[in-house]
Amino acid sequence: MSKKEHKVNDEMSRPQSELKEETEVEAQKCEEAAESEGKETETDEVENLKARIAELEDKNLRMMAEFDNYRRRTNKEKLELMATAGERIFKDMLPLVDDFERGIANLTPTLSSREGGEAQYEAVVNGMNLIYQKFLSFLDKNDVHPIETEDADFNTDEHEAVTTFAAGEDKKGKVIDCTQKGYKLGDKVIRFAKVVVGE
Repeated sequence: MSKKEHKVNDEMSRPQSELKEETEVEAQKCEEAAESEGKETETDEVENLKARIAELEDKNLRMMAEFDNYRRRTNKEKLELMATAGERIFKDMLPLVDDFERGIANLTPTLSSREGGEAQYEAVVNGMNLIYQKFLSFLDKNDVHPIETEDADFNTDEHEAVTTFAAGEDKKGKVIDCTQKGYKLGDKVIRFAKVVVGE
């Protein structure tokens, strides 16, 4: 008798209940194997979903940060634009202010030689001063201020040197004279002061 035949005979001689138990155990092992395989598949899916969620959250955070930076940048640009919007208008007005200053400085009482000339001269001077003060008031309200030059140190950020003049050691590097007033709009220079610098 061969080994196979012997084994089959042994199997047949075993009670039915034992065989049934073994079959159930084998079936349970197969179910557990299938479940563990399913669990592994579910675990893989859960891990993939978690990774996808983390990736989307990261993208969302980056997009929000980019939008926030864009919003800040555009707000800053708008504020700068609003602050300097009138720069060209003010630049174009500055020669008018210069003309008024020259006009007031060069007024001479030529009218006073005629009858009633003194009163006319006073009226012209007062009128010009009134208009000049209104110009200055308008510029001041709009944050346009003249650049200080009297006894100031020469500063290339605000002054433009027209020429230099030998003025002694105590005036070296200082502004001696101003040939054209400079102006600032807020902190921005809209016209450099043209000055003579001591050397």
